[in-house]
Amino acid sequence: MTIPVGPFLNALGILLGGIFGLALRQPISARTQFFFRNALGAFTVFFGLQLIWSGLDGTFWACVEQILVALLGLILGNLLGKILGLQKISNRLGRIAGTSIVTAQKNPAQKSGGFNACVILFCAAPLGIVGAVTDGLSGYFYLLAVKAVMDALAMISFIKIFRWPCALSAFPVFIFFGAISYACRFYAQPFLNAQHLIFSVNLAAGFIACAVALVIFEIRKVELANFLAALATAPLLAWLLGVK
Repeated sequence: MTIPVGPFLNALGILLGGIFGLALRQPISARTQFFFRNALGAFTVFFGLQLIWSGLDGTFWACVEQILVALLGLILGNLLGKILGLQKISNRLGRIAGTSIVTAQKNPAQKSGGFNACVILFCAAPLGIVGAVTDGLSGYFYLLAVKAVMDALAMISFIKIFRWPCALSAFPVFIFFGAISYACRFYAQPFLNAQHLIFSVNLAAGFIACAVALVIFEIRKVELANFLAALATAPLLAWLLGVK
């Protein structure tokens, strides 16, 4: 059983960010942060579009049909996500993490607060869940590689506040995303491969990644968590409509 590449890179990025943060005497400048934000946004768009391109197959009209089904799956997935309250759950987790950060700052001796906050923030990120799914289904680990850099930059700041224990959040992050990848690889992939439906998941994931870039560039706020349901509705819709 091979180690999932994406979750490993994400965990490695967190650990390296922690090491770099401990060694760095001065915080990263605003100019450097701006550069990394734009670079990460550009890479997210690139890998999202690459994932969409890799999911297309067949004639021009077949590709158009596949894209339309994926877009419809995104719309239905967003509606389902709102019904399930996925964004509300994500917001609630964010508030819990924020409370843990405030508590840990007021009481530095309580180092578990920083660790808990990092685990929640890193695991609840929509890009991480999308990346774990695509890594498990197609071996496409690049989205998690981008997230690894994001988390590394965040860890540089966190470790200045909470010190080294918060870097240990890399291990539950690896377990969480690794479990998603393995579940997709051994349970979802056989069925999706047999029905030729992996393309629909890749297309939906690629569009979600592009939506993540909108948030990174601060172009507009997007309720990303609600769109995670599209990873299920897109292949279901393609299966019902017979689009392959």
